[in-house]
Amino acid sequence: MKKYFFIISIALLCSQAAGAEVPVIQNQGDSLFTIQMDSVAMTIDVNGGKIRSFRYGDREMLSQLPWPNAFGSTFWTSPQKEWYWPPVPEYDNMPYAVKQRKSSLVMTSQVPRTHQYRITKEFYVDPTDTAFVVSYTITNVSPLERKVAPWEITRVVNDGGCIYFDADLEDITPAGLMDFKEKDDFVYYQPDTKPTNRKINADGEGWLAYQNHGLILMKRFQNLEEDQPAPNEAEIQVYVNRGKTYIELESQGAYTSLKPGKSLTWAVRWYLRPIGDACFQ
Repeated sequence: MKKYFFIISIALLCSQAAGAEVPVIQNQGDSLFTIQMDSVAMTIDVNGGKIRSFRYGDREMLSQLPWPNAFGSTFWTSPQKEWYWPPVPEYDNMPYAVKQRKSSLVMTSQVPRTHQYRITKEFYVDPTDTAFVVSYTITNVSPLERKVAPWEITRVVNDGGCIYFDADLEDITPAGLMDFKEKDDFVYYQPDTKPTNRKINADGEGWLAYQNHGLILMKRFQNLEEDQPAPNEAEIQVYVNRGKTYIELESQGAYTSLKPGKSLTWAVRWYLRPIGDACFQ
């Protein structure tokens, strides 16, 4: 793939779709809500406020594996060292309160006794470029000033395809852990199926893309300066689970001080389009 072709593909993702329809929000029952715009649909589960599906027609982009913490797209607070593992249930899998508006869906988490943040997620479509927007708000409900960063984790199946983002190879750490290659102004990686779990951090330029199943998923978010991520975290992270299972495409926002009662809001714009071959060499 030539540089100009990749740039054109990205430009098409961000362009307004001709004859775009009005987004439709439907309660599907069984805790699921769907937002659909033209051929693209996003399904959100009240349990965890988790994105369970993002598809173009009948082609699914997200992992549907049945194991815990192996499917869909979720949201955590960063840095991870403050809660380690497993994910905080109130944020990751417990029921969110739901408010369905005319053009958006708002879900609000319960507040865990030990962490004392409230997470609010608003899902809607921006008709100017047909982006599916997920706007995350973290509110500090504790009596203390605290620092936190937003963190989106999106899981796809490891069955081929390519991961792309804008970074220098030397800025990907740990070096050599994944076989990233440099192409013009971006790096790419065709995931392998080694029998070990591995994860890299990178300083990107505000976008992360995954190409597979004849589709490209592109996510755009705030571009961070080197000193803005949470300690030992990064703007872009890629986790590959062992074997032919799943991959996590992760992005984080700025590490922010919040006084009691104050909030931060961070948005991620999701695009899904047909693109052709699964990967280029």
